[in-house]
Amino acid sequence: MTYAIVFITVYLLLMIGVGWWGLRKTRTLNDFFLGNRAIGPWVSALAYGTSYFSAVLFIGFAGKLGWGFGLKSLWIAVGNAFIGSLAAWLILGSRTRVMTQRLNVMTMPEFFHARYESPGLKIFAALLIFIFLLPYSASVYKGLGHLFEVQFHIPYEWAILAMTAVTGLYLILGGYFAITLTDFIQGIIMLGGAAAMTVVLLNQAGGPIPAWEAAAANYARHIPPENQPPTYLLVSLVLMTSFGVWGLPQMVQKFYSIKDARQIGRAAVVTTVFALLIGGCAYLTGSLSHVFVDRLPEGPNPFDRLIPDLLSRQLPAGLMALILLLVLSASMSTLSSLILVSSSAIAIDLYKGYLAPAASNRRSLAFMRFLSGIFVVLSFFIARQENAVIVTLMSLSWGSVAGAFLAPYLYGLYWRRGTASAAWICMAVAVGLANILFLWWGERLVPVASVTAMAVPLLLFPLISVYTRPPSQAALRRAFQEESPEESEAVLDDPAGLAEITAAK
Repeated sequence: MTYAIVFITVYLLLMIGVGWWGLRKTRTLNDFFLGNRAIGPWVSALAYGTSYFSAVLFIGFAGKLGWGFGLKSLWIAVGNAFIGSLAAWLILGSRTRVMTQRLNVMTMPEFFHARYESPGLKIFAALLIFIFLLPYSASVYKGLGHLFEVQFHIPYEWAILAMTAVTGLYLILGGYFAITLTDFIQGIIMLGGAAAMTVVLLNQAGGPIPAWEAAAANYARHIPPENQPPTYLLVSLVLMTSFGVWGLPQMVQKFYSIKDARQIGRAAVVTTVFALLIGGCAYLTGSLSHVFVDRLPEGPNPFDRLIPDLLSRQLPAGLMALILLLVLSASMSTLSSLILVSSSAIAIDLYKGYLAPAASNRRSLAFMRFLSGIFVVLSFFIARQENAVIVTLMSLSWGSVAGAFLAPYLYGLYWRRGTASAAWICMAVAVGLANILFLWWGERLVPVASVTAMAVPLLLFPLISVYTRPPSQAALRRAFQEESPEESEAVLDDPAGLAEITAAK
C-alpha cells in the first residue's frame, strides 16, 4: 500500500508538471490539438500505442476474453500488432499526413468536409464523435476504478473522480504537447510493468511451459467444449479491435501530427513492437486466470473484477504498485486522447467552423479547454452507472464510430471517385447497424455487430459512388495532386509552399 501511494503521488505530480510545461508551449488551436504537427516518430509511436491500450485492455478485455477464450485470446494481440499498428501506419500514415496538410485540416470531420465538399458531413461526423466517444471514455474509467477499489479499498466513485481531475488538469493546461510527452513516459511505464507482471505470474505458475499447459488444461475444465464461445466470435474480436482503430479519430490524429511523413516507417516498427508486447502480456495474464482462479468473482460484472482480484492476490506489494501505475498510465493516455478529440468536434468543427469562424485564436483555444473539462465531467457521470461491463461499452463505441468513418476515410485517401453521397449513406448505415444489431443480438454478439457495421459500408461505398456525383475537379486536384520532390517537401513544411511552387510552374 505504501509503495503504491508513493509511486502514484510522484507520478501524478509529474503529470501536472508536464501539463504546466505544455501550457508554456501552447499558443494556438493548432498547438493545442496537433502540437503544431511537429511530433517526432518515437513519441508519435508511443502516443499511438498508449492511446490504443488502456484499462479496457488490462481489466475488461484481459478478464472477460482471457477467461472466455483462454490462450486463444492471444490471437487478438497478434491482430492488434500487425493489423491495428503496423498495417495502419504503413497504409494510412503517410497518405494522411500529406493529404491533411495539403487540405489544411486538423480533424476527421474537417477532412470529410474538404475531401467530399460537404459541410453537412462535417457536422454529422462531429456529432457522432461527441456522442459515441463518451461511453468509450466511461469504459476506461470503469476499468481503473475497479482496480483501485480492490487495492485501496476506496469507493469506486472516488477512484474515478481522482483520475478525472488529474487527467483533465494536465490536458486542459498543455493540450497535445502535454499528451505526447506524458504518453511517452506512460509508454515506458507500461512496457516495464507489463513485462514484470508477466514474468512473475509465469514463475508462480511453474515457468512458461508448465504455465501454458496448466492454463490450457484448466480452461477445458472450467469451460467445457460445449460451453466455449464460437470461433467466429474470436475472429470478430480480432477484426473489431484491429481494423476498428483505422477509423477512430483519436488514433488517426497521430498521423496528422507526426513531424515528417518520412518518419512513418520508424514509427510503424516501434508501435508494432509496443502493441505486441503490451497486448501479449495482457491477454496472457487473462488466460493465466485459469491457473490461479477456480471461479469468477461474485457480484455484478464479475469479469471487470477478475484481473484486479487476481493481481492483488498474486503480486508482491512493490510490483502491485507498479501495475497500478501501469493501468493508471494506460487509462490516462487513452482518456486524454478521447477528451481532446471529442472536444475538438465541438470547438473546431462546429464552433470555429460554423458558429464563430472569425473567433480569435485566444478565444477558440479557451473554448477548446472549456469543452475538454465538460467532456471529462460527462464521461465521469456515465462511468458511475454500473449497468454495463467494460467490453460492451467499448465495443459499441468502436462499432459506431469506426464503422461510420472507416469507409469514407480509407476510400477518401486512395480513391478519387469517392462521393459525398456515398460517405453520407455509409455513415448512417454504420451507426444504424451497430446499434440495431446490438439491441437485436444482445451484449454477447456486440463484436459481430461492430464488425458488420465496419464491413457493410466498405462494400457499399464504391457501389454508391459509381452512381452519384463526384467532388469537383478542383477539390480532387487539391487532395490528390501528384507533386514533385520539391512540392512534397513544401507541403510537409508549409501549406503555402505548394501553392507558390504550383503558381511558378
